[in-house]
Amino acid sequence: MPAAHPVTVKLDPDVHDRVRQLAKAQRRSAHFLMREAITQYVEREEKREALRQDAMTAWGAYQATGRHVPHAEADDWLARLEAGEDVDPPQCRD
Repeated sequence: MPAAHPVTVKLDPDVHDRVRQLAKAQRRSAHFLMREAITQYVEREEKREALRQDAMTAWGAYQATGRHVPHAEADDWLARLEAGEDVDPPQCRD
């Protein structure tokens, strides 16, 4: 594991107190809780950004080609998958 870099974070007194209380209740250090919170936040936001990028790529492809699946067909396909059926996805249309 690479060496950790110290960072200073200024918290409101109320939030700082709440972190200390949680740390005490969980028998962890406040430092551990803050590192864990930041790690989870960054991972969640990276996934959100990847989803946004995928959506923008899909939107660009749709704008360029017009290929799509009608809503009713997509909805039916998803309902069948949810019901446990092994069905192929619907075909894209121009």
